[in-house]
Amino acid sequence: MKKVYRSKIGIELVVLIGAALIPPLIVMVKEKQYDGLALHCLILTFVIYLFATTKYTVADTVLRIQSGFLVNRKVDILTITNIKETYNPISSPATSIDRLQVYYDNGSSVIISPKDKKGFIAHLQQINPGITFTPRKFR
Repeated sequence: MKKVYRSKIGIELVVLIGAALIPPLIVMVKEKQYDGLALHCLILTFVIYLFATTKYTVADTVLRIQSGFLVNRKVDILTITNIKETYNPISSPATSIDRLQVYYDNGSSVIISPKDKKGFIAHLQQINPGITFTPRKFR
């Protein structure tokens, strides 16, 4: 059975990216800097495209991670050993800071942010009961 899990879109990333991209956009409009404005609009469109296309598909024993045309990774679910909650802000195919780090293939990992974390984890554990889950530790 194939199931698509959309990436959670975190307000914190939207605000951070908006704070970086919107003020220069306003200045360019006021100053009539159309070349810079066009480039800035292309960058903003690309960011929106990445947010809209980031998803995680589970089909048979394969987890496919996609983010636009930049990321198209396949992970064998039978090699996943652990899923750990994280707030790690490292660049990854995740559109929220509320993230999961998926460990597979003897130490490799990928950070993702499915909107339905519980359903996503349960689905993977149904396919591979050996997957352990490590919740976030609060200090």
